[in-house]
Amino acid sequence: MPSKLSPAIVFDPAEGLASRDVSIRPAGPGEVEIEVRAAGVCHSDLHVVTGDWPSDRPLVLGHEAAGVVTAAGTGVTSLKAGDHVVLSWFAPCRRCRGCVAGTAWLCTGTKAVANTLPDSTTAFADDRGEPVWPYLGLGAFTERLIVPEVAAVKVPDALPFSIGALLGCSVTTGVGAVVNTAGVRPGESAVVIGTGGVGLSVVMGLRLIGADPIIAVDLSAERLATAQRFGATHILDGAGTDVAAWCRQEFGGVDYAFEAIGSPKVIGTLPAMLAPGGAAVLVGMAATGATASFDPFDLADQGKRILGCNYGSSIGEIDIPKLARLYLAGQLPLDDLVGRTRPLHEAAAAFDDLRSNIGVRTILEP
Repeated sequence: MPSKLSPAIVFDPAEGLASRDVSIRPAGPGEVEIEVRAAGVCHSDLHVVTGDWPSDRPLVLGHEAAGVVTAAGTGVTSLKAGDHVVLSWFAPCRRCRGCVAGTAWLCTGTKAVANTLPDSTTAFADDRGEPVWPYLGLGAFTERLIVPEVAAVKVPDALPFSIGALLGCSVTTGVGAVVNTAGVRPGESAVVIGTGGVGLSVVMGLRLIGADPIIAVDLSAERLATAQRFGATHILDGAGTDVAAWCRQEFGGVDYAFEAIGSPKVIGTLPAMLAPGGAAVLVGMAATGATASFDPFDLADQGKRILGCNYGSSIGEIDIPKLARLYLAGQLPLDDLVGRTRPLHEAAAAFDDLRSNIGVRTILEP
């Protein structure tokens, strides 16, 4: 039988964004029930609201969250009630070629990107009994949810839930872009375009491995000041600076250029920022169908590369506990990444903050 109704933040393509009551069914085989304690507000959620990523069905938004296991279905072996977990939205199937090869971020069998559970169903229903679907397989903007065992990663109880929520997407993506996707080495140079939650996580990752210089670019003075605290050695106002010309003049180009906005126009400028042999890393997610233009002769002649980055080329079960330990050891200043904390019903205001580039990461608490 479904549980009692509880509020959720739902985007309906016909009705827009609203708070609606939903229920969840009990956890089935291989599934766990989670009580959500904190959820981050990410641009990937905003992409749905703005229509950049169209949806044909009502979605419980939210894909960056942490909470506590409240029940486990049959066959679950790695989790039990009371465990603290971070939710990993990219739940791999563990059977496809990418998973078997150890590159689970390239999984072709996951159903998360189709906004369903692995069996193509949903555990959510509205007050009329009609299905409501979990965004990216989670749907974390509510009080409770059902996820596959592989999507819930156990972390130490000492990890604050607000920090755990950020490990579910932005931090894992940003730090992973540096360590996994790009493989930046100590002393190599980098520019980071966009210093929201993901971009600041890229800056943190660069500082963690000893990159130098680290150049942060944004339109927000507040975010640039935060980037300096996170390890940026130089900050640039993107509105008044030709970043590519500046990088060439000051350093002869940089080894890596990270784009954390998802802007095709900005992406097209990345190769000109690079030194010969450098790499542009596309971390921000653009709108569906967007295109960017490059000079192919420059790429070939100078041996430059363009690297796509999905979820920081990370495996949640491996990388999230590592990042949790680094935070608890004082190696990642993630407390400064948490901006405003709002109750769940203020999700619309949190999206307005995101549109306006106000503050850093907003956390919703059910």
